Amino acid sequence: MTARPVSSQAFEMARPASQAKAAAQEDLRPDFRSIFDREFSYVWTSLRRLGVAPRDLEDVTHDVFVEVFRNFDRYDPARPVRPWLFAFAFRFASDYRRLVRHRVEIYEEPVGASAAPAADEVVAARELRALIAKALDSIDLVRRGVFILHELDARPMAEIAETLGIPLNTAYSRLRVAREEFTTSFRMLQRGGA
Repeated sequence: MTARPVSSQAFEMARPASQAKAAAQEDLRPDFRSIFDREFSYVWTSLRRLGVAPRDLEDVTHDVFVEVFRNFDRYDPARPVRPWLFAFAFRFASDYRRLVRHRVEIYEEPVGASAAPAADEVVAARELRALIAKALDSIDLVRRGVFILHELDARPMAEIAETLGIPLNTAYSRLRVAREEFTTSFRMLQRGGA
């Protein structure tokens, strides 16, 4: 009996299904650099929404991506990348807010830095963004994460619960309370309250 050469197709069929699936996922796995380039502004914006001061955004965003790089082998390419990144951003923002209250820094405005008069629409848009940011700041961080992921990033609740590692009913409860807090704070700010 002579041995016949085994074709690559026959070899692929003989591979265990788990190895074939792993190989297929490796083919779909994006590289870290492409995720960094594509999602940097998303992580930056998420951190800003979660209460990281503008002067610290660049540093904290880079810290998030350093941790993402360290854990990149755990990323499942079959799942969306943004909720995975948001989980890192949420943890870093939480640590940042906990540590920043112990830090005292004095910042001075640069000489000659004055706001040039802008068109009414630009001013109104800036004021609206400031009101929204202040209203977001009034929401407790654990509820703010759910609010941002659902209301601003349009993520489904089941995915949010899994991303944040909380039960689904807890996620819905946090969203409901966060909506109430945001609405109350926004209305108060519109009326000129602090």
